[in-house]
Amino acid sequence: MEINGVVLAPDPRLREECAKVEKITPEIKKLVKRMKKTMFDTAGCGLAAPQVGELIQLVIIDCDYSDKKSYDPYVLINPVITEHSDKMMDSAEGCLSIPGITCDIKRYDYVVVEAYNLDGDLMRYEAENDLMCCCLQHEIDHLHGITMFERLEPAQRIGALRDYQEAQARGAKPGETS
Repeated sequence: MEINGVVLAPDPRLREECAKVEKITPEIKKLVKRMKKTMFDTAGCGLAAPQVGELIQLVIIDCDYSDKKSYDPYVLINPVITEHSDKMMDSAEGCLSIPGITCDIKRYDYVVVEAYNLDGDLMRYEAENDLMCCCLQHEIDHLHGITMFERLEPAQRIGALRDYQEAQARGAKPGETS
């Protein structure tokens, strides 16, 4: 199921391992443009290609925008976490593909991610103890078929699934959190 171009859980595409991007084509650039519009329209801070039905390793992230003028997402192609701390932090996370709820997730408090940009340049992103740190990990999880449900302990997962069913029943749309 999709709403406003966003694939919603439990759609099986969200549980798939995504293919690496072999070449930056005009189609990839067109997909990025569509993803940027979708993410802005739903007030997200990150969006992975499988969330719009494309099973490739591509994410966009912008944790700092306040309006259309300041909106300029990073494009990460084939992102990989190359370093992380051993220390974990608590992160209250929402997901455009799981609207209407927020889950408390444990994430590394420091990560280094390497990825290619749309020009094919290898970029390095470093984040610590902030939304960007959580967002990088959350979006990279999507590329490996991992949703925030899989990051929860069993009892937490049961509660989150119940909350999500209730959110769906009341018509929650991408961008809405509890």
